[in-house]
This record gives sequence, structure tokens and C-alpha cells, in this order.
Amino acid sequence: MNDSERFRSRRGHLRTPVHLRYARALRSPYAGQVSSPHATSHRQVLRDLLARIVDGEFAAGTALPSESRLAERYGVARGTVRNALAGLADRGMVAPVQGAGWIVQSTLHTQSFAELRSFAQWARSKGMTPGGLVHASDAGAATALEARKLRIAPRENVLRVTRTRSLDGRIVMLERTAYPEWMIESIASIPPDESSVVEFMHRRFGITTAHADHAIDAVPASSADAALLGVRRSSPLLRVRRTSFTSGGRPIEYGEDRYLPDTVTFRVQASNVGNTLTRSEYSAG
Repeated sequence: MNDSERFRSRRGHLRTPVHLRYARALRSPYAGQVSSPHATSHRQVLRDLLARIVDGEFAAGTALPSESRLAERYGVARGTVRNALAGLADRGMVAPVQGAGWIVQSTLHTQSFAELRSFAQWARSKGMTPGGLVHASDAGAATALEARKLRIAPRENVLRVTRTRSLDGRIVMLERTAYPEWMIESIASIPPDESSVVEFMHRRFGITTAHADHAIDAVPASSADAALLGVRRSSPLLRVRRTSFTSGGRPIEYGEDRYLPDTVTFRVQASNVGNTLTRSEYSAG
């Protein structure tokens, strides 16, 4: 397939069964069109190229069309294309290789909710190295939401931990978790750079996560999010709110994970026999 055919063969859907709103937002209204240099910004070029990489049009390890060819296709100056490619490089999606042009480095990683895995277990199953770093840990009175999710009395003591999670050294997620009082001593003993809290708790204390509830939506990055994730304030993030339980149904944790939108895709399989995905138009938390 030549470059012209690639730019005309826009796929209508991502290949995984179910995708979230943030993934659809990657699709650009400028796809397949040649606009004037004044009509198309480098952000629009970036978003369209990112969507094509996610679609699999440009696979990992392959070269993108040359800067001059991209400039011709989008009807923009080469400097605009270069800025778009630099933005993709900042996201770890492409890298310049002397003599070869811009090479695709990675595409979105898919995680299924059909089975319960920790972040570290999932990362290793994909051949990636997980990492984690604690940025804050403090005890305090539970909020109304935390008390409800953890099934504890209002204002009961909880431990809140803020961590960043990484894949192959790249930060991809910000994790804020609240633990009930009976978990505080165990959680406080975890090294700040431990890659898997779930594995540590099972190995050290025999505490196992048996099942979890997830709620997924998209949110803008707060100032604190932006500082820890290295993005601009109000950048779109994928939020996963989760409550984890022991086999006896006792809540272990309630947390919010905020993912960079170009790093991971969640897949949920559904059927008319048993659906694992529930869609809500509004959620109060």
C-alpha cells in the first residue's frame, strides 16, 4: 500500500471490541483531507497521525511517510509537520532515526477486564517492565465517598497514597488510593518504589484481591495531575475508579487511576448471556 492509499483507507473503528470516549476523540475531522496551511495546525496533524497509529495503519517498527510527503498530504508547511512529529515523540509513539525518518515506537496497549490482574501482572504479560513511585502518603478522616466505597463509618481513619505508575520507564498513570484503617499498617510497610502493591500484600500478608468494581470515564487533568504526569493542565485523561474486595467481600481499597490517553486501551467483552459492561449517562461517584 502506497502513502496515498494509506491516507485514503481510513478505518471506521478501532480493532478492539469496545473503546472509550477518549479513544474516539483521537479521530480528527481533518482525516483524508488536504487543507490549507492556515486551516490545519500541528495539533490537528498530530491527532490524525496518532489515530492512524492507534488504528494500526502505521505499525510499530515501521516508518511514517517523509516530512515532505506528510506536508503535501496535509497541505501544511514542513515545520508544522515537524512540530506534530515532535509531539508524537514526546508521547513515546515515534522516534527519529537517522537515514530512516520517523519510526513508530509503540501503539496503545490493551487490557481486558475479563480477568482481574494487577497493573504489574498485566504489564509483565505484555513483555513490559512495570514501575511505581510513591509521591505522598498521609492518614486522615474518610470523606463521605471514601466511607461509602470502603463501607466504613463516616470520618473513620483512612490512608491515602498517591503513586505514579510506569511502563518501561515511562510514566503512564497516576494512582490515588484510599485504604481502610485495618490496612494502614500493612500498606505503610510497602517500599516506595515497589512495582506491585497487590503482589506485595499477597506475598507478605496473605491479603488477596478477589474481585473489583470499575467505573470508567474521561476527565481533564488538574494542576496536580499535570505536574505528576508531565502534561498540560486540562489535558484529557482516562479515569478508572475502582473498589477492590477480599474473597469475603471486605473492601480493601478505593482508588482513582488516571491514565494518559495514548498509552492504554481497556477492552470489555459483552454478550446477551452475560454482560460485564454497564453504561451510565451520569454517575455521582
